[in-house]
Amino acid sequence: MTTTETLVAIIVPIVVLLLLIAAGIWLFTRRRRHLQQRFGPEYERAVKSGEGKRSAERELHSREKRHRDLDIRELPEEDRERYAAEWRTTQERFVDQPGQSVDDADRLVTRVMKDRGYPTEDFDQQLKDLSVEHARTLEHYRDAHDISVRSEHGEATTEELRGAMVHYRSLFKELLGA
Repeated sequence: MTTTETLVAIIVPIVVLLLLIAAGIWLFTRRRRHLQQRFGPEYERAVKSGEGKRSAERELHSREKRHRDLDIRELPEEDRERYAAEWRTTQERFVDQPGQSVDDADRLVTRVMKDRGYPTEDFDQQLKDLSVEHARTLEHYRDAHDISVRSEHGEATTEELRGAMVHYRSLFKELLGA
């Protein structure tokens, strides 16, 4: 074997290996960027609550896969109008019955989720399923739900209940497609 052939035999595999490594890094960073953009603040929350970025990214990727298998659909116009009217009634009742209105808002948001095709049996799973398309308003939903639970125990102030209504409205409007 000549010196040139020996050099080619050494350099070509090294170049191929470097190209494979570069492609792997590119794919890895592309996936991470996709998850960061899709999940927004939920990405950071997953990283902080988990065992690091890789674990959080596996979790978020599994949420995407599960979401693809759900039959999520838009609501027909007449359903959106009916739900919007129910929301207005719930808001109007807030002045006289703030606790009941927050409870009604929680149930209304859950019904809209169910009609859209989201499973609604488990709150934690609701959060995961919603995070795929509604990550930007998910923190509103968490806050509203927490206040609602505290309200059931008589531990929420009227101002907190007002905040819960605002939080529920954020997700409600997004789910409704308004």
